[in-house]
Amino acid sequence: MHENSLKPTVLVALALALAPALSQAYEAGVESDNAPVAATNPALIPMTSQVTAKLPTLDNRLQRTDKLMKNLSDSSDPLREADVWGRIRSGYAIPDINNQLVTNHVNWYATRPDYIARTTARASRYIFHVVQELEKRGMPTELALLPFIESAFNPQAFSSANAAGMWQFVPATGRDFNLKQNMFKDERRGILASTDAALTYLQRLYDMFGDWQLALAAYNWGEGSVQRAIKKNQALGKPTDFESLSDLMPAETRNYVPKLQAVKNIIANPAQYGITLPVVENQPYFTAIDKTSDIDVTVAAQLAELSMDEFKALNPEFNRPVIIGSEKTKILLPQENAAKFTTNLAQWGHALSSWTTHKILSARERLETLASKFGTTADVLRKANNIPQNTRLRAGSTILVPKTAATMNMDITQEIADNATMLLEADRPERSGKNVRHAKGKGGKAQSGPISLVKPRIQRGAHSRKAHH
Repeated sequence: MHENSLKPTVLVALALALAPALSQAYEAGVESDNAPVAATNPALIPMTSQVTAKLPTLDNRLQRTDKLMKNLSDSSDPLREADVWGRIRSGYAIPDINNQLVTNHVNWYATRPDYIARTTARASRYIFHVVQELEKRGMPTELALLPFIESAFNPQAFSSANAAGMWQFVPATGRDFNLKQNMFKDERRGILASTDAALTYLQRLYDMFGDWQLALAAYNWGEGSVQRAIKKNQALGKPTDFESLSDLMPAETRNYVPKLQAVKNIIANPAQYGITLPVVENQPYFTAIDKTSDIDVTVAAQLAELSMDEFKALNPEFNRPVIIGSEKTKILLPQENAAKFTTNLAQWGHALSSWTTHKILSARERLETLASKFGTTADVLRKANNIPQNTRLRAGSTILVPKTAATMNMDITQEIADNATMLLEADRPERSGKNVRHAKGKGGKAQSGPISLVKPRIQRGAHSRKAHH
């Protein structure tokens, strides 16, 4: 469709550009019809004043050519696509593969239309932004479908290898790409930051391998693993393309590119597989609002007139009930809700944030004691700080507590946010000597032992990069 509509424009532009030369060639031919053909190309004969008077001036030709080229450029403008799916299709650039694994995955997706519907519905919030960022970088647009494989477009996805977010970064790789991870924020889940990091990482891998399929394999398996596989095949005199290396890959990586190919095939022609894609308008779903002061998540959602679910879907990186304000803090809102937020904020006559921080200095500061001190309940403190039941805080921990009159106008500093830690241990009430003696085992001796710590999930280091970047 686009190819046929562009041809007349291209021909006109070329004709205008070549008009002077064609006219000169015509005049030269007329005047030299009876002349012998020269062995070398003759010099062009100047045109007469009668001929040149009929031709457009150089300035007019340039103006008309510029106008036509502008129209040509506009006609290929990605924004002219009816929806984002069409825009993605028009930018496919990774070579296709066609093997049994692709067929298997196509069949799996095609027989699960409900799964496709849920995933594409989630994607509709984010995919315009991803496609736009890919086009800015000149990258293949089918990479916008990669979160289909990584997380089913769920920014809250968390894997057993500690990978988080839509693009599934493990903590170490996230830090390598400047994704902030602290008690208040995990940018591995943030839409803007994680997308920027993922595309930067993919571009780096492509620059390393010169092949998008190998770059994708490295994104899943790790660049070191792909490099070693390449060297092994080179030593054996074998090819080093993705399919030639696939026997050396773990099953997850061997299926990774075929899964993306399967999704590409379905998005390219959903009707062929009995799939109906949701209409995703080819325009931004959200806009970013700068926030330089602390604001409670509930207040932000209220000012934007959004449900908590929708607000969190666009702002999944915030870990606590308060969003720490800074020059780099951005809140994502649908276009129309951003205007509502601005209007409602200007009329808001209350505090924006009701939370501040408190550092535990002694093991005697139990949640029940702190709750009484700050006029709340232990359950509220547990929920606000994600503290599991039957655990208590160790000295040195920093937690959120309700603001008091003295701290009402104070924001949480970036230094506190970056350095806050939470240390937990099993909660065992202190017993008197009498109580200890009553707590005896079968052998007649008082049961004792070290208090087991509630450990955070441990990152798997290099191994986790191989399984999930």
